[in-house]
Amino acid sequence: MKIAKLALADGTVFTGEAFGAAATRRGEIVFNTAHSGYQEVITDPSYSGQIVCMTCAQLGNYGVAAEDDEADRVYVEGFIVRENSAVRSNFRSERTLDEMLRHFGVPGISGVDTRALTRRLRIRGSINGAVSTEDAEDAALVALAQSAPNMSGQDLVRAVATDKPFAWTHGHQSRFAMAGRGRQPDRHVVAIDCGMKRNILRNLVDIGCRVTVVPPQTSAEDTLALRPDGIFCSNGPGDPEPVDYVQRSLKKLVGRVPIFGICLGHQMLALALGAQTFKLKFGHHGYNHPVKNLLTGRVEITSQNHGFAVSPESLAAAGLEQTHVNLYDGTNEGFRHPAEPVFSVQYHPEAAPGPHDSAYLFDCFRRMIDTRAPLAADDMSAAQSALASLISRQAVGG
Repeated sequence: MKIAKLALADGTVFTGEAFGAAATRRGEIVFNTAHSGYQEVITDPSYSGQIVCMTCAQLGNYGVAAEDDEADRVYVEGFIVRENSAVRSNFRSERTLDEMLRHFGVPGISGVDTRALTRRLRIRGSINGAVSTEDAEDAALVALAQSAPNMSGQDLVRAVATDKPFAWTHGHQSRFAMAGRGRQPDRHVVAIDCGMKRNILRNLVDIGCRVTVVPPQTSAEDTLALRPDGIFCSNGPGDPEPVDYVQRSLKKLVGRVPIFGICLGHQMLALALGAQTFKLKFGHHGYNHPVKNLLTGRVEITSQNHGFAVSPESLAAAGLEQTHVNLYDGTNEGFRHPAEPVFSVQYHPEAAPGPHDSAYLFDCFRRMIDTRAPLAADDMSAAQSALASLISRQAVGG
């Protein structure tokens, strides 16, 4: 057994067993409450700059498959688990979690008391740390953790986003809840890449959109030159405030074309419209967060991954309407513009993995593109009911 260590900036050191790459990395430590989907977590660009602790007792038991990647590489700085399974049991599995981390040079540590670590993060808030699968001295590793940059004020978008435009044409093929939902592409969406998950792009294709992905530095003028029917602003890592170049473009695009934002895109759209954001104590990371849709009265179980949030009070001051609220802590989860075809959500309706309760929001975006009108509560309710009916039919083989 090769020893691995995890050091926190407060001087705490956890010792466990090494897996993944022989490496030493630092970053903000966050915990994720999902029971599956570890491959989607580690390949999500939104986790750039972070070391992820999974609260589930055992990881790696179904291996990894290329089809489930959310990006072209692993983005987490390190991976913390209670137990890394020695057995992978899944007919789709192509390699082990250990092999994937080693391939991308990312260290993992198992045998950690993840419950104790999670309780510490919940009580004290997110903290910087360092993980090493090399022979690192405790004091040196603590010092490395203390030297890690604070997440607040960091623009991590430039490091994870595309640097050139490209077309995306692939929709869902085998994911049951989306089956039968595709249509021929008769609308054009320009997607601003701030660290976008692939499953978002699949959903845009499913609602009949030809998708052009552009770098985050793309100006509003260059975006409009592509003649889009709709604009999408994606998820991504870090603090939304320093990503002012995206905010400037969004501000110019409002009123010119329908806009939909998710996660970091939601935060930057809010900032562009005059609202404010703040850092959460330990963030929301997992696939079991209840969110209430204030327009329809329904509760959705959602997939989440964010460390910042939009201030509800600032939304009201900016003349925007809150549409969704987190039932754990009352934080904002969505808003709409009262006079323009603009709306966004903090959580991840594309899931991957996670519940499909919120996939109707892509249909709302399509409705907004077709009508070029502000999103109405009736439109949202109809889309929500239609998706529930579709999932029900799929479940019984209809």
